[in-house]
Amino acid sequence: MKKFILGAAAATLAVTLAGCSGSSDPAPATAGTGNGAKYAATATPYQPKQSLATYSQAPAGFSPVFTQAVVRHGSRGQSSFDASVWNMIEQARVDGALTPLGFNLRADIWKMMKANALLDYGVAGITTPGYGNLSQTGITEQQQMAARLLQRLPSYFTQVAATSGTASPRQIVYASSGVNRTIDSAGFFTQSLIANNSALKPLIIPSASLTAYPANKPVAQAAGINRFLLYFHKLAAKTDLVSATTDPYYTTYTNSLLYQAYLTNTNMVSKVNALLTSPAAKANASAVLLRLFTQDFVNKIDNGTYTFANLATFTFTSDDGKYMATVSSTSTTPTIQSLTDAANELYGFYNIAPEMTTELNNLDFTQYIPDAQAGYLAYLDDVQSYYQKGPGITEDSPITYKMAQILEDDFFNEVDAIAKGNMSHGAVLRFTHAEEIIPFATLLGLQIAATSTANANNYTYDNNAWRGSSFGSGANVQWDVYSDGNGNLLVRMLYNEQETDFKPACDSARYATGSHYYTYSGLKTCYNHVAN
Repeated sequence: MKKFILGAAAATLAVTLAGCSGSSDPAPATAGTGNGAKYAATATPYQPKQSLATYSQAPAGFSPVFTQAVVRHGSRGQSSFDASVWNMIEQARVDGALTPLGFNLRADIWKMMKANALLDYGVAGITTPGYGNLSQTGITEQQQMAARLLQRLPSYFTQVAATSGTASPRQIVYASSGVNRTIDSAGFFTQSLIANNSALKPLIIPSASLTAYPANKPVAQAAGINRFLLYFHKLAAKTDLVSATTDPYYTTYTNSLLYQAYLTNTNMVSKVNALLTSPAAKANASAVLLRLFTQDFVNKIDNGTYTFANLATFTFTSDDGKYMATVSSTSTTPTIQSLTDAANELYGFYNIAPEMTTELNNLDFTQYIPDAQAGYLAYLDDVQSYYQKGPGITEDSPITYKMAQILEDDFFNEVDAIAKGNMSHGAVLRFTHAEEIIPFATLLGLQIAATSTANANNYTYDNNAWRGSSFGSGANVQWDVYSDGNGNLLVRMLYNEQETDFKPACDSARYATGSHYYTYSGLKTCYNHVAN
């Protein structure tokens, strides 16, 4: 969302009102009755889009020989601490400007900040408790997806398991971006594979450690982490410098830097900001805020009298008293400086609540943002994701997604190995973020992901099928590979576990008219892939 400034005086007041230690919780609000995932955009919790019983059968004579996936981490808490909404609410409380609903909001915002600060305390398999972690919902999503993978290909994984202890084991290789929620997603996914088929345990291994980066001062990464492959939107010289043009990661590194520079592109930023600050956006924001604050207080945000930032320190203690977490920010960078900013920041709580149903006891945040306004705020969220991560402006293509080429190549390279008779990998599992899933889907040309918008026009729900909810938590691309034993391979693609067509240019690669199975040789031609 668009970020604005908080003046130092207002920030100091907010911290004083809140109490730096955060030791006194506000009175609890009335418990909600639902969790409202209807307009959660890219924070939509995961649901598979097709049942196992309805998958089409492979053509006669073909049986599975390999499978692979890239999976967005599961549902999570808020990615980072931000006290700007709390500071705004506290100013309203001091001013006597909270409505009864606003007082309820105050208690629920505190509850959400506490839940995020303590998220996953005491949960086995979590790297470090706190902001940005998987929620219980996200853990379950990964576990269940793994179980469905085994159910989809039961005889195949029985065969894979049987290779354990032999001279030619078929390994199940996993990798993540290195961010805790992807590391933990990989852990819960692979643990679920073992729980459902213990014979697979010796075959599950992390990808090889990268040891050559940054090029000027190499540091060995932990096994199972590959930022080039799974965090390519945010590569940096400090951690990922690639100097040699002959390095296999050079192009990805360069494309990442070009993409990050594009995020400040004047034309793109102006287009997004124009939509975020439009009269319609302001009217929608006003409708949200006037349910929570008095007209006078809303006017003070609108005219710039009040601005709010993420400047606060709080300490939260777990219910059992055994764990304390301190969250802090000293930022004076503006976060809320307009009505739209305020509504967008509130929406950041609205759309995360469905991902934290266990931790928040089914807190109903829809009482604070009704459907009509939530739908519009979801659109504004989608505007930013579409232009910054998705197909975006036609004239600027492929700047937002060409860095995903490494992931497409990796998918093809794994199938190339099978085609050459290298059966050492029985499955490859990758765990990543929306910033990778979205451009990968665009690069693949998926119908839901690939339509850009000319600069002369604007992305809207009326003219484009792209929706952030299609790339929500747990979003995934899976390829199942089948062989007839005579060197012919077929590939079936699943997107969010639904049989999904490759781009229209690949129709000639279909095994039969209307089939979800494509000849691998045809796909290589369609995507201009050349085997190494």
